Amino acid sequence: MKTFTRYLRREIYGATSLVLVAFLCLFSFFDFLTELESVGRSGYQLKHALIFVALSLPSRTYEIFPIAVLIGTLYALTQFARNSELTVIRSSGVSTRRLLGALLWIGLVFAVLTFAVGEYVAPPLERVAQKWRLRSTGANMPQELRSGFWLRDGKLFVNINKVLPDTTLQSVSLYEFDDKHVLKSLSRAESGHYQSPEVGWVLSNVTQTMFYPDHTELLRHGAMNWSSELTPEMVSVVMVAPERMAIGSLYQYVRHLEGNQQKTGRYEIAYWKKILYPFAALVMMGLALPFSLGNQRSINVGARVLLGVMLGISFYLLNALFSNLGIINAWPPLMSASAPSVLFFLLAAALLWIADRR
Repeated sequence: MKTFTRYLRREIYGATSLVLVAFLCLFSFFDFLTELESVGRSGYQLKHALIFVALSLPSRTYEIFPIAVLIGTLYALTQFARNSELTVIRSSGVSTRRLLGALLWIGLVFAVLTFAVGEYVAPPLERVAQKWRLRSTGANMPQELRSGFWLRDGKLFVNINKVLPDTTLQSVSLYEFDDKHVLKSLSRAESGHYQSPEVGWVLSNVTQTMFYPDHTELLRHGAMNWSSELTPEMVSVVMVAPERMAIGSLYQYVRHLEGNQQKTGRYEIAYWKKILYPFAALVMMGLALPFSLGNQRSINVGARVLLGVMLGISFYLLNALFSNLGIINAWPPLMSASAPSVLFFLLAAALLWIADRR
C-alpha cells in the first residue's frame, strides 16, 4: 500500500501541476486581453499590462487550485482504472475507505499549498499589482462616492477625498460629534500619512473649527495627530477584493466595522471562505474517486476530464453565487461560505456510497 500510495502521489502531483499550468496560461491570456483595453491610456503601456498580469498570477493560482486538483486527480485515477491498476489494488483487499484515506493524505499537501498561497503570497502581490496599475495610469484608488470615501471611527465621521497608491490621504475632513450627536468640531487637512501604530496618522496643514454653544473658534495647525484603528492595510481594502485579502487583514477590518456599527456581511463571508477554501481540495479529491472505481478499461479519458472541468466550473460559480446570495439575503456568513463545499462533499459521499455498493 505504501508503494502504491507513492506511485499514486507522483501521478496526481504531475497531472495536477500540468492542469494548473494550463489553467494559469488560459486565465492569464484572458486577463491580458482585458488589460489591452487600457493600454495607451494615461501612459499605460504594454509592459505595464504584462507586469500587472504576472503579479496577479498567485491570486489566480489560489482561485483555481481546487479545480486543478479535481481534474488532475480524476485524470490520474482514470488512467489507473483503464490500466486495471485500481482493480488489482481493490482485488488485493484494499477497501474504498483505504483508497479514500490515501487520497486525502496526498491531498493534505494541496490544502497546505492553497492556504499558503492564499494567505502569504497572493494578498501582498495583489496589493502590489493594484498599486502598480494605479501608478502606471496616474490614477487614484477607486472611490466609493463622488465626494470620496466615508467611514466611521468612533465618534468621528471621516471623509477622504482621494487616496494615492501609497495610501497617502488627500483632503481629509474629520467630523467629531458628542454623545448627544451634536457636532463638536470640524477638522480639514490637506494631506495625511500613516506614521506608526502608536502615533497613527499625521495630518498636515489642518484647519480646525470648534463649535461651542454660543460661538465658534477657528484654529490652524501645521500638523495634527489622528489616533485611529484605521491602518494603511485597511485603507488598501478598496484596492483589493475581499476574497483576495489575507485572513488577518479581513479579521482586523471586520472588527473595525463591528466596532463602528457598520455592515460586515461581505467581509465576514470572505473571511470564512478564506478559512474553508483549502479544504475544498480534499473534497475535490474525494469527488474524483467514485468516477474511477470498477473495471473501466474502455472508458473515454477525455470525457472524464471534460466532466472534471464542468464540475470544477460549477464549484467556482457556486462559490460566487452563494457569496452574493449571502450578502443580499443577509444569510449567516459561515453558511454562505461553506455551502458550495458542503454540497460537493455530500455529492462525493453519495457517489462513493453508490460505487462501493456496486
